[in-house]
Amino acid sequence: MATQSQAMVAPTDAELLQAQADLWRHSLYYLTSMSLKCAVELHIPTAIHKLGGAASLPDLIAALSLPPAKLPFLRRMMRLLVTSGIFVSDSNAEVETYRLNPLSWLLVEGVEAEDHTYQKYYVLGTNSRHYVEAAMTLAEWFKKDLAPPVPSPFEELHGVPILDERTPLLDKELDMMVQEGVAAHDNLAMGTVIRECHDLFKGVKSLTDCCAGHGTTATTAIIKAYPNIKCTVLDLPKAIEKAPAGGAINYVAGDMFKFIPPAQVVMLKGPCVKILQQCRKAIPPREQGGKVIIIEIVMGHYMGPIMYEAQLLMDMLMMVNTRGRQRDENDWRDIFVKAGFTDYKIVKKIGARGIIEVYP
Repeated sequence: MATQSQAMVAPTDAELLQAQADLWRHSLYYLTSMSLKCAVELHIPTAIHKLGGAASLPDLIAALSLPPAKLPFLRRMMRLLVTSGIFVSDSNAEVETYRLNPLSWLLVEGVEAEDHTYQKYYVLGTNSRHYVEAAMTLAEWFKKDLAPPVPSPFEELHGVPILDERTPLLDKELDMMVQEGVAAHDNLAMGTVIRECHDLFKGVKSLTDCCAGHGTTATTAIIKAYPNIKCTVLDLPKAIEKAPAGGAINYVAGDMFKFIPPAQVVMLKGPCVKILQQCRKAIPPREQGGKVIIIEIVMGHYMGPIMYEAQLLMDMLMMVNTRGRQRDENDWRDIFVKAGFTDYKIVKKIGARGIIEVYP
């Protein structure tokens, strides 16, 4: 018997007006993303930093060598970026000035600080033409009866997967931005992980970091905090080619789907069952300290609605551009069991990500 439908109660005038405003916001949010991209391309965060941490519109026009006639237009864009939480403004001052906050600090080039990981290419990559075009085909993609494994909208539209050896054939600059963006994303907050999870690397003698490539900020931070750990970085040959010669890190070119250099601990991001099975082969038994450390999103409401929305957007980013997905704790448990592991522990949840130890 069909469930009897309930007629929706007509919205009040106030609700309709709020709904209209919300519809505007959701339909036009892409302009916030494009304004952020513009600010990064113009190097506005770096200009504010070089001007002593605060800058007026005339200061920015001069520092960025923009035509003076563009000042009123720059004011309108900066007003949106301030409202969106990307910059801070002193609007009550005699001359309105703009300052950096923690978000825009990540977009300053050339900062020499342990916890600073330049996020320019993450912004440019996720807002690139190829990403946006793939997202615009979602309705058409949903209607297609595609044979499994189902390609992402990006792969279906552009003919090649992202983060693949064929990606440069599509666009070399896009491939560079994606590689750099992924490295920046993966290496962000490793200092926080080390400070917050004191026992994570305690007693570890050897570690293999998978897919760190030449962006070895995370591995370098581990060595600095634990100089006795013998660290190996595994990545594809094109990433290892850019790695610095010598030093305390041993670089190995390879494919983690096929082989992972043996170590007491393997650290990685975004694993699947096949990769975890290779990890299990690479580490000793739990009694000898063998474990896999995963630093990745654990979806859930535990950090509040804004952080959860960020996790959902990251899941959509993966759905549109890759064949991967973000996982909640139940999803993680399932793939650990399928890969042959016996136990796991979420050591700590830091921001949108969880620090997970997985035991053989």
